[in-house]
Amino acid sequence: MNEMYDDCIALLEERGVTLNDIVDCVVYLQKDYIANIHEIDIEDIVKSVIRKREVQNALMTAINIDIQVDKGAFGNETIQNIIRVDEGLYGIDEVMAYGICNLYGSIALTNYGYIDKVKPGIIGKLNDHDAGQCNTFIDDIVGAIAAAAASKLAHSHSN
Repeated sequence: MNEMYDDCIALLEERGVTLNDIVDCVVYLQKDYIANIHEIDIEDIVKSVIRKREVQNALMTAINIDIQVDKGAFGNETIQNIIRVDEGLYGIDEVMAYGICNLYGSIALTNYGYIDKVKPGIIGKLNDHDAGQCNTFIDDIVGAIAAAAASKLAHSHSN
């Protein structure tokens, strides 16, 4: 399992995403609710989310779809273009993200919806479409990982 975790971290980094970027998104989601948030090792929480096999499967599949679009490897030009431009009515990328959120409860789903709308930090950067690479899936996967970690953090600090 460590090898798959390492592969996930490497894929994220190859696409310009660090663990610290995801930590920043978790802090963004929970800073108004947890007073001592900067004293908590949020990176460990993010790592624990990424260590889950279902998350790894979604992450690796999603990022590899973006990579295949970059290579022009889809046989059908219509779907290739839909994914490349992240067409508004194309929701498969969000559905994949929901799969991650569903592992962490309703707060993860609401956190994901919020972070997907406001696009703070790395999520906004990935969604900018100026990076020269397809980020249609990775922005949603990163948002889902942050939302799941924020949910895990919220559950561990609830009254």
